[in-house]
Amino acid sequence: MTKRAKGTYHLVSLGCAKNLVDSDSMAQLMNRQGLIPTASPGDAEFLIVNTCGFLTAAREEAIAVLTDLASEKLPWQKLIAAGCMPERHHQDIINSVPGLDGMLGTQRWMDILDVLQETRLNRQGLPYQHFPQSAVDARNEKGAHRAAVQGGSAYLKIADGCRRTCAYCLIPLIKGDLVSRPMEKIIEDAKALQGHGVKEIILIAQDTTDYGHDLGMRDGLTRLLETLLKSVPDVPWIRLMYTFPGYVSESLIQLMNSEPQILPYLDIPLQHADPNILKSMRRPSDIQSVRESLAQIRSLIEDVTLRTTLIVGYPGEDQQSFQKLLEFIQSVRFDHLGTFPYSFEPGTPAEPLGDPVPEHIKTERVEHIMQTQAEISLERNQRFIGRVLDVLVEGVDDENQISIGRSYRDAPEIDGLVLIEGLAPVGEMVPVRINSAITHDLVGTLIDHHLS
Repeated sequence: MTKRAKGTYHLVSLGCAKNLVDSDSMAQLMNRQGLIPTASPGDAEFLIVNTCGFLTAAREEAIAVLTDLASEKLPWQKLIAAGCMPERHHQDIINSVPGLDGMLGTQRWMDILDVLQETRLNRQGLPYQHFPQSAVDARNEKGAHRAAVQGGSAYLKIADGCRRTCAYCLIPLIKGDLVSRPMEKIIEDAKALQGHGVKEIILIAQDTTDYGHDLGMRDGLTRLLETLLKSVPDVPWIRLMYTFPGYVSESLIQLMNSEPQILPYLDIPLQHADPNILKSMRRPSDIQSVRESLAQIRSLIEDVTLRTTLIVGYPGEDQQSFQKLLEFIQSVRFDHLGTFPYSFEPGTPAEPLGDPVPEHIKTERVEHIMQTQAEISLERNQRFIGRVLDVLVEGVDDENQISIGRSYRDAPEIDGLVLIEGLAPVGEMVPVRINSAITHDLVGTLIDHHLS
């Protein structure tokens, strides 16, 4: 090993924003210890892949990335699989990735330094596996901030794990039960982000509306937000993700309506709209109550943006139940919508149901829903033509004199964009007059700050 390479690491983060926060937290602990990140895997002593293990496709991607790194690995380098996949599928990784040196489960991300040290010392020829069986304190974050900054935005994790028992989902088996972070830790992280000049804090968890349940709090998310508002007055946007149907409380809606800092944006993954399918999924199945709740939110919060996520092709979904789902989408008219084909996952409560809906039917249904949603999305976007929206700028195209950003209506990576005629400073919030709408995006002109 060269002197230059000792104490260096290359970290790859796969999967969702929640994983990105874990990756960032591990990087903080390594940097604090004096380790140095490298852009190229060839320059690093430690090659770390923070994997996703939620779906088969994600596990296949993780194996592909690990195998690729293993094939180029030099004798002095150490390859470590971290995150969700090792938590439940460590033997699959061992069988698939020759040259693996260590594994670390997602619940013990904070032990990354121990794992690096053990892989250095390990001479047994088998990967070092770090999965402590004894009771551990999942709130011991070893001083790491639980946030990941992405340009002018930052994801801030408020809880981990999940106490729901959705039939299709592996998350409780991978992540464990709900563990809410102490409020003072979240506030501390938020203040650090404010000091960093972040313009948007995005609160994330497996279920943000369940925050504080394990700490004995009622309506914990609202209480957290009330404290957060006082603590970070200079952060213009606070966005909520992953709220649970039926758990968006009246006090939360009132707070969102009265406080401009909390964006009028709600992400409520419903998964389906046929009560029988929802019951089989172990999800809230009173769809009439959902309709009334969404209508109430729209009546109380002007210009609220509603997003949902759906699963098609779940066992038992026939043409009639799919039609119910389509009619629901057409009548509710979400601003944004994501659709995924059902992924059969061994070990979930739904495993005994099998995977009876053919893949080509799932694909057709996904396409049908997304075509339906495209028309709705365009219609929802057109309401903003002629309006002025604040836009968080995320990039510029110098050649075409165009800036790209997001309004309050768009969460990063999953929703639309605002295309701006004119160059604006990246990471800043600018006023934009909306001139036209396309299917998922808005197009506008930068308003001169001195004229606005």
